[in-house]
Amino acid sequence: MSHIDAEPDLLRRIERETHVRMLRSGMISGHLQGRLLTMLTRMIRPERVLEVGTFVGYSALCFAEGLEDGGEVHTIEVDDELEDYIRSNFSQSEYGDRIKLFIGDALQIIPGLEDEGYGLAFIDADKESYWECFESILPKVKKGGFILADNTLWYGKVVEEVGSSDWATQGILKFNERVARDERVEKVILPIRDGITVIRKK
Repeated sequence: MSHIDAEPDLLRRIERETHVRMLRSGMISGHLQGRLLTMLTRMIRPERVLEVGTFVGYSALCFAEGLEDGGEVHTIEVDDELEDYIRSNFSQSEYGDRIKLFIGDALQIIPGLEDEGYGLAFIDADKESYWECFESILPKVKKGGFILADNTLWYGKVVEEVGSSDWATQGILKFNERVARDERVEKVILPIRDGITVIRKK
């Protein structure tokens, strides 16, 4: 990590607090992935970003950091018990006013969002419903826009025998296989952290 940009102070503090306070702290994007998300946002230059799976707000802040003035991040979190903590993290950031938080089921919220309103989207939510989430998001992304799907290598489980009750791995496998065959998009998996699939809408 000494050869990439430093993790901003607020994000470093959020990451440390998350590892202390949260049972599933590994869900946080962290330093390497966070810097990648910010850089990709600067490269793609979307006016709006859609994120599914806010968790503690780390990745949303990375997207917001990469936006140009006037840009917005719309982020969706299903766990209402995290809302106060997320809003506190956003309020401490100079980029917090670029973020709009939605609390609830993404598959119910996304259909109400503007069609083709997003230049970039990020899927990092319930693994069992990744494909359904992708199908819901795709009409909301502009032609030539991008969708990033996190955890698509899923701790290496995608190349192992999958248990009949391992719904998360089955969900990731279904997503990976269907996206690979989907002619509406171009796609490549980056073997960074737990795997990020970069998808471009044709």
